[in-house]
Amino acid sequence: MLKKILFGGESGDSLTSNIALTLLRVFAGLAMAFAHGLGKVPPSEKFAAAVGNIGFPLPNLFAWAAGLSEFLGGIFIALGLFTRLSSAFLAFTMLIAVFVVHLNDPFGKKELGLLYLFVAILFLIRGANDWSLDSFFREKV
Repeated sequence: MLKKILFGGESGDSLTSNIALTLLRVFAGLAMAFAHGLGKVPPSEKFAAAVGNIGFPLPNLFAWAAGLSEFLGGIFIALGLFTRLSSAFLAFTMLIAVFVVHLNDPFGKKELGLLYLFVAILFLIRGANDWSLDSFFREKV
């Protein structure tokens, strides 16, 4: 018992893994959606102009894509619905935020974007866990 407490070793589908991944998925998804994405949907003219200023063609389209990847993608990640696709869009958005928009900013300004990037990469690679809508639909199909 002490060995398990100190060193872990649970499989990826254990009860504790499902609890941990569900908590991370729900919190990170809802935090992204409501703390970051909600204010970008619909995108303001200022946000669309900023997207254009970093070099994206069709800045209104890409502003919508960024806003929706944060808002709708965050909700989908929280629900565990289309988790890998939503995580791919969110990871791309965070890559741009960290390595283009905040390129010259200090690490403290990039830290939150990097954290969301790595959470998105985790769910892009792993997919949603057993306690998700993806799992429900996977079993129905």
